[in-house]
Amino acid sequence: MKDIYLEITYRKGRPLAAYLYLNKWGTGKSFETKKVGEGLIMDYDETGWPIGLEITSPKTVSITKINEVLKKLNVAPVSEKELLPLKAA
Repeated sequence: MKDIYLEITYRKGRPLAAYLYLNKWGTGKSFETKKVGEGLIMDYDETGWPIGLEITSPKTVSITKINEVLKKLNVAPVSEKELLPLKAA
């Protein structure tokens, strides 16, 4: 996988959680997870590279908050267009 993409999980027609896949260079396998904000959990590979961001409350987490977390981890911010499905959920 080379591109960042967003996956949203629904239950009974409502968004339950979302996952922002970030892995461009790592192994893609989660080795460690850390809470990085309210409703946000980051997965890291065995080298410590962030590979994905779990969004446990898609309705309440803002795009601004997601990009703040990514900036702290030296990961390029995502565009509003990339997260548009999250707003629609």
